[in-house]
Amino acid sequence: MLLSKLFFDAGIACPEEYSNIEISGVVTDSRKAFAGCIFVCVAGHNNDGHDYIDDAIKKGAVVIVAEQVRDGCVGGAAILKIDNTRLVAARLYNAWYKKPSDRLKIVGVTGTNGKTSVSYMLESIFIEAGIPCAVIGTLGCRINGIETELCRTGLTTPDSSELYPLLAHLADIGIAYVFMEVSSHSLALSRVEGLDFEYGIFTNLTRDHLDFHGDMESYFEAKAKLFEHCRGKIINTDDPWGARLFRKYENCISCSRSTGNSVALLPKCDIEGIDYTLCFRNESHKIKSPVLGDFAVTNSLLAATLSLDAKIGAEDVTEGLSRFFGVEGRMERISTERGFDVIIDYAHTPDALERLLTSLHSFRRDGTRIILMFGCGGERDKGKRKQMAHIASRLSDFVIVTSDNPRDEDPDAIIADVMKGIDKEKPYAKIESREAAINYAVRIARKGDILVFAGKGHEKYQITAEGKLHFDEREIMRSAIEKIKRGGDI
Repeated sequence: MLLSKLFFDAGIACPEEYSNIEISGVVTDSRKAFAGCIFVCVAGHNNDGHDYIDDAIKKGAVVIVAEQVRDGCVGGAAILKIDNTRLVAARLYNAWYKKPSDRLKIVGVTGTNGKTSVSYMLESIFIEAGIPCAVIGTLGCRINGIETELCRTGLTTPDSSELYPLLAHLADIGIAYVFMEVSSHSLALSRVEGLDFEYGIFTNLTRDHLDFHGDMESYFEAKAKLFEHCRGKIINTDDPWGARLFRKYENCISCSRSTGNSVALLPKCDIEGIDYTLCFRNESHKIKSPVLGDFAVTNSLLAATLSLDAKIGAEDVTEGLSRFFGVEGRMERISTERGFDVIIDYAHTPDALERLLTSLHSFRRDGTRIILMFGCGGERDKGKRKQMAHIASRLSDFVIVTSDNPRDEDPDAIIADVMKGIDKEKPYAKIESREAAINYAVRIARKGDILVFAGKGHEKYQITAEGKLHFDEREIMRSAIEKIKRGGDI
């Protein structure tokens, strides 16, 4: 493809003197450069692509797109200076892969909490309706309900270098709808630049990622960017930021438990799941799902409303949600032979933790204790640590403070920050090793208790100063129970 053609399709001005250069691909990683490619220099968290221009040219790059031109580059390549290479990279990938959103209906799901659950609820509904669909998000890529090894980056929204070829592949194999979690980072860093969204869904906005955005206003504005590129907008207006978003844009559908375009009437939540009546466009539909948690009412309302607006039959909507049993690590319930339940959840923000614990209170039995084990991630927003501790003490009967993903931060220093908010008048324990904390929780649990392991959810690893290590809370919990059964010590 000629550079002039690629740049035209990407909406970028191409210098006349370079218009006839033949291009064979686009890369943002110099290690993946090859003969005839464009190398787009992107400054990352740990590395800056501008430092690897020479390497890319040696491997055959014929065009360099950079924000700054440095001395010492090997000759033989055209160097184009552009203000925002992240944005340009996404546009070039989008053009190179023939604008996949022209061949797909993409639903972007954004918000602090609930993105994964809403995406999987939509998947269940659309599979019930017989519509080929895929999910892209925190847990990777699923195609028609089947997990794949595609795009297991660990990012909520993949980088543009992986996202656009993945979307092109999904279009090529006949996928009709893609439900994609869209993070505030991906919006702020232009990873989804060039995509047109059939719908955007807003779940909520609570404190998170302020180490990156700086303040809630900037966090909100990053999320709001998604809705500049959506045909339809499904908004949780019970959330104050959602109500503000609803006023900001046209063609919005408000979802609420009180008043709005789509309303969940008389919601009930217990150990059997959720139950309510959905009223939308002068029609009522009974919604029941075995998924746990009061917040599942709002999540399912958003998914059902979008589906009905997209002309999915009401029977497929209700049946799809009735078959939805939840997402691994999202209010995941494990019953044990010792008579207590374990709830594993990804809650790692103050709001998510409060919602989780409040939901558990709604169906706890007399005499049931809620034993909460939680920690806070290292090298992330420190301001939420004390907040989460206050919530933990207020809504739990016993709190175990431990490590989450400490990364390169001192675990004891993280725990010290958390302990500033713990109510010392209520039962608590401080155990730095998360494995030891799980063992301790299992040892003190009584019949009828609910053990809550919050923070890691689906993750089967722990990130420490030693790197990314295998760590599965389910394995550790079951091993501890088995040792107690055999009369051993844990």
